[in-house]
Amino acid sequence: MKAPDTSTAPIACTLAAGAYQERVARIAELNRSALRSSRREGARLVLTYDPSAAVRVREMVHRERQCCAFLDFELREDENNATLVITAPEAVRDALDAMFDPFLTASNSAGGCTCAPAAS
Repeated sequence: MKAPDTSTAPIACTLAAGAYQERVARIAELNRSALRSSRREGARLVLTYDPSAAVRVREMVHRERQCCAFLDFELREDENNATLVITAPEAVRDALDAMFDPFLTASNSAGGCTCAPAAS
């Protein structure tokens, strides 16, 4: 499950004002229940989930592609794992920690991504 080329996508989040906390809470719940491992490889974040969570991981990817089209999401599924690779463009290299933080936490009080939600 590979996204289309995002090299021309604007580096901006399209979330509505109140949607960011909901997004972080949804990802945190998925991580609490199914995240097996995570690792950073430069501008890539590799998340490995229990295969029983594959449907929820696909749903998360769908939502994330809508709000952060500048990120590339590649999901690989097999009988042992659902592995999600998130790749950020070079232009956001200085903000990678903040950008990836919501994908690494199991807490609703996560730090924010540097792309602010759209104003209402």
